[in-house]
Amino acid sequence: MKSEPDEVSIDDALAAPDQTVPWTGVRNYQARNFMRDAMRVGDGVLFYHSSCAEPGIAGLAEVASTPYPDPTQFDPTSRYYDPKAGRENPRWMLVDVRATEKTRLMTLPELRDLPELSDMLILKRGNRLSITPVTPGEWRCIITHLRK
Repeated sequence: MKSEPDEVSIDDALAAPDQTVPWTGVRNYQARNFMRDAMRVGDGVLFYHSSCAEPGIAGLAEVASTPYPDPTQFDPTSRYYDPKAGRENPRWMLVDVRATEKTRLMTLPELRDLPELSDMLILKRGNRLSITPVTPGEWRCIITHLRK
């Protein structure tokens, strides 16, 4: 799960009550569908800092809630406001994410250098999704390299 550190960083998540933050602002249907349909409470999350000087995995987290409507879609003062969203039929969902640890920064070039990650969705050229699934093999590879 990608987040811009000036919006929510791993440090912000760790400092939040119960180390938990709502993953607001997702406005891509495919990323929303991953949260809504595929994520389960307790699933591991790679907390990825994006759109910053040095992007990469900055920490680990877990899904802490079932999906529910993103309240920012209903707030006209929010940059994530969606005038087409209705409370009876919300368009955008989120899950809460509980940070479990800050890790060393595993940079994008480091991720790209691992042959085991050659098919990883987030590393595909042109991928702009903020949320992508990670296979069990990719997860094990990353955790192993984070612990070195």
